[in-house]
Amino acid sequence: MNYPNLEELIEVIRVLRSENGCVWDRAQTHESLRPNMLEEAYEAVEAINKGDVLNLREELGDVLLQVLLHSQIASEANEFNIEDVAKELKDKLIHRHPHVFGNAHVETPDDVVKAWDRLKQDEKKDRKSLMDGIPKPLPALAAAQKISKRAVKAGFEWDKVETLLECIHSEYDEFKEAIENKDKNAMEDEMGDIFFATVNLARWYKIDAEQALLKANLKFMKRFRKMEELAQKPLEEYSFEEFDALWKSAKKELANAK
Repeated sequence: MNYPNLEELIEVIRVLRSENGCVWDRAQTHESLRPNMLEEAYEAVEAINKGDVLNLREELGDVLLQVLLHSQIASEANEFNIEDVAKELKDKLIHRHPHVFGNAHVETPDDVVKAWDRLKQDEKKDRKSLMDGIPKPLPALAAAQKISKRAVKAGFEWDKVETLLECIHSEYDEFKEAIENKDKNAMEDEMGDIFFATVNLARWYKIDAEQALLKANLKFMKRFRKMEELAQKPLEEYSFEEFDALWKSAKKELANAK
């Protein structure tokens, strides 16, 4: 199987980084490209959320560009190259899929995940805690979800969802108490506990907390834009009651438009 475009793309990146290449590309480092890696990944996720396949193709290309740039930078420092990256990934995938490339047997996707985790543990023997290896740059909500899942793997789980819901209500009560005490530090701590407990509730029902909040953000922005369209005067002049009525009107119009 040949991939001429991929090979040509790798060569284009090499030329861009060469002495006769692009001054911007030549100036980049692993550190300077960090924001780009995050931004391109998020844009690819946005294309997936929209179901925009053509845009997804473009955004995946931008993600691939980041991979190739980092690989080329490492190659110039005689650290590794794109072939090393591909080999390491290939070896990892084969090792973690013994039910495909070996004699292991699994029945369900959950079985695959459990086997994957066991194999990953064997590979990461230097990790002393289940909390090790969680990337620090992860968005807080996504990190909380990962932390929660790690804890559950050790059996640290709520006995029933009702207990978890009681915990969330308790955290709200503690937050209100901190408000009454005008204790800003305690308010911040309790708000964090509310978020973390809510992430646990999402995990319990197999809801991706990060994606759920992203959808809520998009829904709010869509309704707010509709409010701006429907407004008969500057929004700054609206009372709370007028805002409430305008919000309900925007929500109704968007629902009828579906």
